[in-house]
Amino acid sequence: MPQLSDIKLLNEKETRAGFGEGILEAGRRNPRVIALTADLAGSLKLGPFMKEFPERFVQCGIAEANMMGVAAGLAIGGKIPYTTTFANFSTSRVYDQIRQSIAYSGKNVKICASHAGLTLGEDGATHQVLEDIGMMKMLPGMTVIVPCDFNQTKAAAIAIADYQGPVYLRFGRPKWANFTAEDGSDFQIGKAQLLAEGRDLSIIACGHLVWLAVQAAQILAEKGISAEVINMHTIKPLDEEALLKSAAKTRCVVTAEEHQQNGGLGESVAGVLARKLPTPLEMVAVQDSFGESGTPLQLLAKYGLTKEQIVVKAEAALARK
Repeated sequence: MPQLSDIKLLNEKETRAGFGEGILEAGRRNPRVIALTADLAGSLKLGPFMKEFPERFVQCGIAEANMMGVAAGLAIGGKIPYTTTFANFSTSRVYDQIRQSIAYSGKNVKICASHAGLTLGEDGATHQVLEDIGMMKMLPGMTVIVPCDFNQTKAAAIAIADYQGPVYLRFGRPKWANFTAEDGSDFQIGKAQLLAEGRDLSIIACGHLVWLAVQAAQILAEKGISAEVINMHTIKPLDEEALLKSAAKTRCVVTAEEHQQNGGLGESVAGVLARKLPTPLEMVAVQDSFGESGTPLQLLAKYGLTKEQIVVKAEAALARK
């Protein structure tokens, strides 16, 4: 079984750069893949795709709602459209179009959302969407994926081309720890990734918070607490089997995410545990607040999304066993 000592930091890379490499590879493997963007080709690292497949790139301009409509039309024609813009503009600005034109009819559109969460940084609260996981997971038939690093974002961008139905793929802006398999072999849509086996506590995280969960588990190990670490990269459909197996063993759970507590990973986990295996649960997430301008690390610290806070919540959960 995997252990904390098996997790090795390879380098630091932007998850959005992983998306850029992933969509390029998806385009090479499948001629039906089309890239659309709302005036953010550079931010979404689409340059190599545009150069290699200029006839399969659509610049929609600053017209996100129209981009979703174009994507729905392309899907009707048998194409596999990837829409690309910031996470805030991928959801809040176009929710009606996604609901009515994509989700309602189950169209095969891949909504690829960069610059998610507080780690967008200096652009501030208007751009730091913290509600998008909740918004998207509530849409019937929508798959929601939040990979943890460059390698996994690349793997996810490739995998969704072969996955039938609408997908919301959420990733970030800053350079971040890159530690999953370079070939993407440890990623499968809908299957949680067990990073480290433990006996006392389960830490379940997604996105950037997965690396902080690993670091928190190392701190806990120094205190004699054995934490199991699970990368729940697919929020919907949630891997209930992996969750329940871990919770049944440790009887104690902490979730960690770069999102509002309301509507996020933690509430999905809480719902499963409440229905099937009541278990002490603590959540590390943003507490009903908008963000603000600052560096990514400053903002994570201010809003309590840190390895230290995961440790605090872990000890609180353990006290409730």
